[in-house]
Amino acid sequence: MNSAIHERACHLIDAWHVEGLTAGDREWLDAHLAECGDCRDRARASERALQALRSHALTTEPGLVGATQARVRMRARELRENQARWRALWIACAFSWILGALTAPLLWHVLGWLGRSLEMSQVVRLALFACCWFAPASVVGVILAWKQARLADTPAGPKDWEH
Repeated sequence: MNSAIHERACHLIDAWHVEGLTAGDREWLDAHLAECGDCRDRARASERALQALRSHALTTEPGLVGATQARVRMRARELRENQARWRALWIACAFSWILGALTAPLLWHVLGWLGRSLEMSQVVRLALFACCWFAPASVVGVILAWKQARLADTPAGPKDWEH
């Protein structure tokens, strides 16, 4: 038989015990296991290994369980805070885009008047307009990158997750 078929069967056997299978994958696997003794043996061995694991009770230190729970809670809180930050950032970006669109004609008019008063060329006025348009977003981007770099450099010690 084709090795790709056996690889698919092995993948489906593993997925069957962990994630479950769709009806189509389950039918394909059942048909393949009916024909292939090696894959059938693998499926049986996998089932026996899982039964052996389920039959043994695992004991751990209460301190390890507590520390693991604390880390999971901390990570969940971190993810919620991060989601709230991203939402606030998108709202701020939308507000900035709306204000930028509303103020662009005024900025264009002011730079035109300033350019005529100071006898600037059209290229210089366009460059000033582009700088005024992109400067706020660039400053915010630099601040966010700097803040992210600082967070990445901060070591996380046990005091950060123990309660």
